[in-house]
Amino acid sequence: MTKEEVLDELKKRKMDDIVELIEDAEAGQLEELEIVESIGLLYDRDLNHTLIQVFKDLGVEIVYVSDDEEIE
Repeated sequence: MTKEEVLDELKKRKMDDIVELIEDAEAGQLEELEIVESIGLLYDRDLNHTLIQVFKDLGVEIVYVSDDEEIE
């Protein structure tokens, strides 16, 4: 799935916050993203995996935190 296909799917699902994160990453305004590994960003596991890869391809560092850690 390409970045454009991911964006289309997110827009279709009205996930505007995630679309904004991708736009921020494209503009170089998002360097790091903290994710609880057991939860991810989306409920759809396949789309979640692809989305994380899109962020990595855009140079965003993915930081996994455990369920127990507080995100500051």
